[in-house]
Amino acid sequence: MNFRNLLFIAVLPVLLASCSPKLWTITHASSVKIPIDHTTDVLADKNYVTHLQPLKEQLGVKMNVVIGIAAETMSGHAPESLLSNFSADVYRQAGTDFLQQAVDISIVNLGGLRTVIPAGNITVGKIFELMPFENELVILWLKGDKLAELVQFFARVGGEGISGIHMEINQAKAKNVTVNGNPIDKDKIYSIATSDYLAGGNDKMVQLAQYEKRLNTGIKLRDILLKSIKNETAKGHKIEVKLDGRATISN
Repeated sequence: MNFRNLLFIAVLPVLLASCSPKLWTITHASSVKIPIDHTTDVLADKNYVTHLQPLKEQLGVKMNVVIGIAAETMSGHAPESLLSNFSADVYRQAGTDFLQQAVDISIVNLGGLRTVIPAGNITVGKIFELMPFENELVILWLKGDKLAELVQFFARVGGEGISGIHMEINQAKAKNVTVNGNPIDKDKIYSIATSDYLAGGNDKMVQLAQYEKRLNTGIKLRDILLKSIKNETAKGHKIEVKLDGRATISN
């Protein structure tokens, strides 16, 4: 074996080692919470702030438009709340209008209601705060046996926003469940208006993803809320919601 071959054999392991991908390991990590408020103003790019100011003012004018009046403060909580009842009823009506036939049920996840609507003026901006996402209305057709499983999940988590359903929650179990006054028929197909997010089985509502049929309306939930409030205002009505016992906790 000549010198050139010996040199190649000696260098080869070094070349292979240098070409091997390096495995990096995180040995330490830390984070700092930075509040986004007036304390961070000193960090702002002054030129950028100046550039954005006219846009901010234009947006502020649009967001501050009053579109209705809330008769009382509406918040979302389990098992039943003014805000969840209002949202679920509005979505169910929107689904009915879209199909031009009655939708059986509407479902709203309480976690998706991101703010409280205080008593008094309701602005466009407040509805953007309530529904900051680009979620759209979806209509599903779900078999009764899956719906029965779903309401049991609602009972385990203490309740979700519903319309068209009445139920009691007793020791984390759903009792006396009815849909429009009738017990759930496990062989019947029910129409459900909900968000595209929940229609994907998210927030652990896996049964919604097991639908028989799905119809995407392409209508944003935020726009549905805005339209409903404007319509009620045009009729001279305040936004007034009542608790009707659609979801109760019993002993």
